[in-house]
Order: sequence, then C-alpha cells, then structure tokens
Amino acid sequence: MIKLTLSKKIIKNKTIFITGGTGSFGRKLTKVLLNSFQPKKIIIFSRDEFKQFEMSNELKKYEKKMRFFLGDIRDANRLNIGTRNVDILIHAAALKHLHIAEYNPFEFVKTNINGSENVINACLINKVKKVIALSTDKASSPINLYGATKLTADKLFVTANYYKGIDNVDFSVVRYGNVFGSRGSVVPLLLNTLRNKNKIFKLTDDKMTRFTLTLEEAVNFVLNSLEIMKGGEIFIPKIPSYRLSDLIKLFENKIKIVKMGIRKGEKMHEEMISEFDSDVCYEFKNNFTIMPDQSYISWNIKRMVKINNGKKCTNKFVYNSKINNFLNSTELKKLLKGLEKNF
Repeated sequence: MIKLTLSKKIIKNKTIFITGGTGSFGRKLTKVLLNSFQPKKIIIFSRDEFKQFEMSNELKKYEKKMRFFLGDIRDANRLNIGTRNVDILIHAAALKHLHIAEYNPFEFVKTNINGSENVINACLINKVKKVIALSTDKASSPINLYGATKLTADKLFVTANYYKGIDNVDFSVVRYGNVFGSRGSVVPLLLNTLRNKNKIFKLTDDKMTRFTLTLEEAVNFVLNSLEIMKGGEIFIPKIPSYRLSDLIKLFENKIKIVKMGIRKGEKMHEEMISEFDSDVCYEFKNNFTIMPDQSYISWNIKRMVKINNGKKCTNKFVYNSKINNFLNSTELKKLLKGLEKNF
C-alpha cells in the first residue's frame, strides 16, 4: 500500500494547476489536497464544461479555493494565461486508449506530444516551480502509438530541465501501471457485463499480466514524488501485478467468456523499466527512479542516492509485470468490492 507522506508545507498556501483535472485522477487529487492540505487555490484545466459543472457542484463548500479554467492543452495561449502565478502544475491531461490511437494517430500526437510541449513552455514562461507529468507503463519499450507518444512526452519533460537556464523551474515524471477499475480497463467492463442480460464478455488473452494500483495509491505516489523531486527524474512505484486469468476466475461462473485474441498494439506483459534504462536506474525503499543525464542538471545524483539509501540497479535490470509480486484471489476480491459492493 502506497501511503501519503507528503509534508503539508509543500502544498500550504500554494496555487496548484491540474491539467485534465476533471478526470478520475484529477478529481481524487483535488479532494485529497482540499481535505488534507491547505492550498491557496486549485485550478482545474480541462475541455469538458459539463464535467467542470459537476465537479464544481461536488466541491461547493470549497468554492473560494477552486477555479475552473475551460481549455485544451493544444492551445498554447490558453495555457500561458492559465498558469500565471501558479506554484505547482500536475499534468494529467492525455488521450489514453491505445486501440483508438492506432486509428487516430494525428490526434494523439497533437494532444500527448504537442500539448505536453505547450505545458512545458507555459511553465517556463510563468516560472512554475514544480511540474510533474503523469506517464504510463505503455511508455517503456512502446509497441503502440499511444505508448510512443507518452515516451516522447516523458523525454520532453525530462529534457526541459536542460534548457530552463537559471530559472527555478523543475520538471519530473511519474510512471505507473493500470489504475484498478479505471475507465475503459478490464475491471469495469467485467462488472458491466454482470449487469447485462446476455452476460457475454469478450476476452483478449487470459495469459496477460498487468501492473496495478488503486486510484488513492496513484494520487499518493504522485504527491510523494512531488516532495522529493529535484528535476529530471522518472519515478516508478513498487506495485504488484495480477494475472488476467486470476481475475477472470472470479467471474467465470457468472458470465460467459469468449476469447477473441490480443488486440493491435497490446502487450502480453507490461513493462515500466527496460534494460536500456538500467544503467541510470536506482532502487529505493518504495520506488525505482530513472535518473537524468548528470551533465545537464545542477544537483548531484550520487549524493541524493546515498542520502536516501538507494542502490544502483543491476545491469540489464527490467521491471516487468510478468516477473513481479502477484495479487492473490482474496486481494483481488477486496479490490473488486471497493468498486462494486454487490459483487
């Protein structure tokens, strides 16, 4: 379980800007910040006016601290205006469905790559002190367009530290696996199948494995990374995997499973650290960190590793969902009950 250890002084009286703020992550993050910390202001930046309307009603008692900014990260001018006087930016906006990316590549490039560049430039222009971008396991050794766009975005945020000059602006990345029960993932599709009359579920391949963490854990890890970041790191949490076959067993007596084969762009097993990253990867108690090029940053990597009791990962180290700790059926049931009380 990833617990929240962030010091309150990091957030207290700060203005926080969240791109994609009306998504599941943005909503959860906002509630954690408002309930557990004392931000000066939270700015929600997204392109969905109805979701902003719903979110503003949910957080009515915090309306003096909330600002809703309608816009798209493709619009550089809008971002430049919105990030004035912002202290912290958390970049969660992205197009995410990998099978849709294969047939709409230009749209994914415009949002995930060009949009990320716009975010970076706005932060440099307005001197936003801390910037964290959310990444995905699909960005490691990508075989699909979505993963390729997220890997490019990761590199943009890391290298932004190399050309910021003397400005006090730091950029880092958080890379994690599937959020259990997130929209479009296998779990809500299975739960929805239980409610359908025909109860037929189309399964890709039950030999797949996936990293997973809860939405609460994702938020906690991002906030903890915000506190320790120095600029240029890619933070990866130590999280368990699950076998799709173990998950399916919890449903197979309730629904009909039809196997249709792996979809274009999917992997059998996900990866968060490739062997090509192992030369610059370090292990700590709760996470792995892919370090930036020491030649282009002002802080000392070796000193930081020593202070935090880290150690260098072995040569050709790989962090893969197939070679990992796995959730058992009891643990999977517990996670499912958190999403569906009647399961």
